[in-house]
Amino acid sequence: MFNISKIRKDFPILKRKINGKPLVYLDNAATTQKPQTVIDSLVDYYTYHNANIHRGIHTLAEEATAMHEEARSKIAKFIGAKSTKEIVFVRNSTEAINLVAYSWGRSFLKKGDAIILSESEHHSNIVPWQILAKEKKIKLYFIPVKDDGKLDLDYFKKIFTPQVKLVSLVHISNVLGTINPVEEIGELAHEVGALFLVDAAQSVPRMPVNVRKLDCDFLAVSGHKMLGPTGIGFLYAKEEILSSMPPFLGGGDMIREVYLDHSEWNELPFKFEAGTPNIADAIALGTAVDYLEKIGMENIFRHEKKLTDFALRRLGKLSYLSIYGPKTVENKTGVISFSVKGIHPHDVAQLLDQEAVAIRSGFHCAMPLHQKLQMPSTCRASFYVYNTTEDIDRLVEGLDKAVKIFQ
Repeated sequence: MFNISKIRKDFPILKRKINGKPLVYLDNAATTQKPQTVIDSLVDYYTYHNANIHRGIHTLAEEATAMHEEARSKIAKFIGAKSTKEIVFVRNSTEAINLVAYSWGRSFLKKGDAIILSESEHHSNIVPWQILAKEKKIKLYFIPVKDDGKLDLDYFKKIFTPQVKLVSLVHISNVLGTINPVEEIGELAHEVGALFLVDAAQSVPRMPVNVRKLDCDFLAVSGHKMLGPTGIGFLYAKEEILSSMPPFLGGGDMIREVYLDHSEWNELPFKFEAGTPNIADAIALGTAVDYLEKIGMENIFRHEKKLTDFALRRLGKLSYLSIYGPKTVENKTGVISFSVKGIHPHDVAQLLDQEAVAIRSGFHCAMPLHQKLQMPSTCRASFYVYNTTEDIDRLVEGLDKAVKIFQ
């Protein structure tokens, strides 16, 4: 059963008061809060098991190695990967995408090739490809975003040519909350022989995602958006593709043997994990996966859909407020960007903070999308498993106060 009262008790930060008022945290698209079990996992590792992994044969090293690799196994199962060899630990989804750009892109793309992105991408799925495009003289195409926040799939189909080697798209927009039809897009990409990368930073935390069902070639995820610590994430990639890619970084542990004139690489996935990894946070990410699975991703998705529907109806009644992107939950989940007439988004966020309501303001690392939709910047409220309809009521009350202050 989905018990929101019980869930909220698992998150100690929700007991905080800001300006003497109970915290309402609605900045989950930026990062999520951590349940006590994840916090305890970090403390437990450093208190009882701290050691370097993979090389030591003493008790602590063997315990730490087993815990680290168990976390990898949990993640592989969580997203439906065939093997732990397909899970590479990185710092975040940004590093995961850069790994693909630097290793796969520089090895297999050549002058005249093309990559398809969309106008709704986070900067982390634009900038690495811009750098690569300039270096390799390849072309970048962008699928337009329509006024309703959905991608223009008719245009997408028109720009496919034999030169397209990669399609790299966000699964859920971190600005509009739009759920893009990545399964359909991936099928179209594979029909022309292109590989398919999914930026799943916003989707894996809040809905069931199975990489074999999606048939994506790459999937990038940040742990801190799914109840895990910062500084840990993972790249999923099909084993045969990872095997064909050269290492991203050189150093310890990513090698099998080293000589003065050459080196031989380690097996997957360690070939892409140079140096001492972020052991404690990887283990804690595994604990976060345990927590999410205990609740159930379908339950989390349904809860967030209900919150989003409630928020759209409540915010939609405010005459001074404009909502961007989908106005229904049919193809949308818990991210709502909006503007308040006559008040700068930063001022809105500051005034809401006085009411202990935390939202985000600015471009949300998606300046091209804001430019396309002619939005100078926006306010963004984003929900997660521990949020309630009462949180949204507090948001509306805070917005009403902000408007009265400026009037």
